[in-house]
This record gives sequence, C-alpha cells and structure tokens, in this order.
Amino acid sequence: MLEKKSILIGFLMVCVLAGTASAAPAAASDWTMFHENLQHTGFVAQPADFSPNTWIFNAKSAIQSSPAILDKIIYFGSLDGTVHAVYLVNGTSNWTYKTGGKVLSSPAVANSTLYIGSMDGYLYAEYSANGTVKWKYKTGDGVESSPAVDGSNVYVGSNDGKVYALDSEDGSLLWSFKTGDAVTSSPTILNGTLYVGSDDGKVYAINIKNGSEKWDFTTGDNVKSSPALSNGTLYVGSDDGTLYALNATDGSLEWTYDMGKSVESSPTIDERDNSLFVGANNGEVACLDTRDGTEKWTYNATGAVKTTPALYSNRIMFGSDGGTVYVLNKYTGNEEWSYEPGYYLLNSPIRSSPVAYGNMAYMGSNDGYIYALNIDKESGPTSIFAYYIVGGAIVLIAVLIVLRKLGGRKKN
Repeated sequence: MLEKKSILIGFLMVCVLAGTASAAPAAASDWTMFHENLQHTGFVAQPADFSPNTWIFNAKSAIQSSPAILDKIIYFGSLDGTVHAVYLVNGTSNWTYKTGGKVLSSPAVANSTLYIGSMDGYLYAEYSANGTVKWKYKTGDGVESSPAVDGSNVYVGSNDGKVYALDSEDGSLLWSFKTGDAVTSSPTILNGTLYVGSDDGKVYAINIKNGSEKWDFTTGDNVKSSPALSNGTLYVGSDDGTLYALNATDGSLEWTYDMGKSVESSPTIDERDNSLFVGANNGEVACLDTRDGTEKWTYNATGAVKTTPALYSNRIMFGSDGGTVYVLNKYTGNEEWSYEPGYYLLNSPIRSSPVAYGNMAYMGSNDGYIYALNIDKESGPTSIFAYYIVGGAIVLIAVLIVLRKLGGRKKN
C-alpha cells in the first residue's frame, strides 16, 4: 500500500513539474535576418507580461532602417549614423552607439549580439545589452544591406559589389563573393544556400560553405528587393517593375507579375493563405497567389511603397513615401485604418518597414521619429506636428485679424 502511495505521489509531482514547465514563458527567438524570417512577416508575439502603450521616440535624424525586436527592446539605425536601442514598453532610450556614416541597414540580433551595417563601410557587431562594439569589419564601400545570421556565421552585402561571410564571434573573413555592382539587397539563407540580389540586375544563389555560385538569374534592372522564400520558391522584385518567382533549387523562372514600376519593396509571404504582398514605386500594393502569381487584389497608396509589409492576424501594414501608414484587410485589400504622423500637411516619407509585436506596430519615418501604434484599437500617438499645425493656424488667424484691423483704419 505504501509503495502504491509513493508511486502516486511521484506521478503527481511529475505532473506538477510538467505543468510548471509548460506554463513558463518560452525564450524569445532571435531576429536573424531582415524583417525577422524567410517569409518577411515582420511579426513576433507579445509575452504575457507586456503592457502595450502608444508612444513616440525622437531619434533626431531620419530613419530608414527597419526595426528588429528582441526581449522587449526595439533596435534600429538613423541617418546621423546612430544605432538605437529603445524600450518597447514606454519608448525611452536604452543605449545608443554612433557609427561613422549613415545607417540605412536593418539590424539582426542573435546570441546577445546586434549586427548592423553603416555607410562608413563597416559591419558592426555590438553587445545587444549595452551597444559596446564586439568587433567591426571593414568592407570596400557603404553597407546598406541588412545582415543575416546563420549558425556561427553572419552574411552581408556591400556597395563594393561583394557578399561577405564572417565569423559571428570575431568578425574574421570566411569568404567573399563578387557580383557586378552594389549589393543593397539583404541576404536570405536556407539549407546551406544564400540568396541575394545585386544592382547588376541579377539574383544569386551562393553556397554558404565556400562562397561558390550555385546559379544566377538575370532580371531587367537593379535588384534592391530582398528575396523571400516559401515552399521551395524564391520571390523577389526588380527595378524593371517585375515581381519574380524562381525555383530556389536551380533558379528557373516559375512566374512573373508586372507591378508597373520599380519594385524596391521586399515580398511578404503568408503561407497559410498562399498569399504574397508587395509594393511598388507607383504606390501600388498587390496581393498575389504564391502558386501561380494570380492577382487577388491591389491597393493604391499615396506615394511610392518601398517598405515591406508586416503581417498581424488578418491585416497587413506598410508605409509609403506619402507619409502614411496603412492597415489593410489581408483578404480583401480594403483599408481598415491609416495613420499620418504629419497630418498630411507635414508628412514625411516612411521607408522604414513596420514590424508587429503582438497587436502593436512600430516603424520609423524620415521625420526622425519612431511611432508605436495599437493595431487593434486603431490608435496612435499625437505627433509633435499636430502642435506645429495648430500653432501655425493660430499665427495665421492672428495675422489675418491684424491685417483686417489695419485695413479698417485706412478706410477711416
């Protein structure tokens, strides 16, 4: 009888421990490439203990770098050369680091290290906790490309036309691959192959073991768009106005879609619905069937769409050069909500691709601010430009009143 009780008690203890383990929050996933993953969804789930708030952060310089999120902190760069780490809960600064050039590159964060490029030609590896430089590697020109981390290595393109493979711990060079022009496209990596575009008009597949070329595909113009991968197909845009679907194994063409103007936006894939979302410089955003390129819907934004859409629930979010953040229904393309920090009169281009942290969206603007928006509540912070507009209106009214009074005196 005592033996049975011991077995029962032991069984109950195992159940309790198992339940405790399953209830514990999972460790945050690293942000290893541009827009978070192979499909560029730009989405991570909120932890249960996060309290979402709308806020504004002043970076004091234009922001075109797209944010990365890890452990309740958002990381991004600005055009004054600064790398920022900001607390998501309230929009206050955690740390900053000043590089020697503009930061257009978007960060990757892995193994407690942030990797980001600068137009000073360096790829920086910084401790994500405090921004201290771990190492930096000098390329032959500015680095606009966003790094990708795979295993113990980090990969990035440079405006010198090369793709670099570096040891992620010490920054030592493993190999480099030469293309025909600047590489501003960001690498995507799967199963030992790196995929990237170049301003020479080609898309390359490179063996990450030794930097040898597996295949290349020639488009009609620069390839600044960063490739997305899903179910064995590579999707990428070109400045020739075309969205290409290529076989990831051999680079053969599967289908194309004409966007009408340059496609600098990188595709976002929703694998559950076989949907692809991408923008173009004519302001068009298209939803296509990933299997054959069939158009599901299109939406026309104000200004060029160079950002990569983020996915959240049944919505997509993107910014435009018209200065508006759009939230659309991903099934119909109908606009559900939009946010204009400059209230139309003082809008600045939005080229920082939004990222979603649960029901919150974060993106930077050329006006120098990062904005935190609540998607579900369709609410955003009141920007400083609202006060400028109100102040300007008050001054204008005062001037009109004075002029009217002066005009009345002259008549008398």
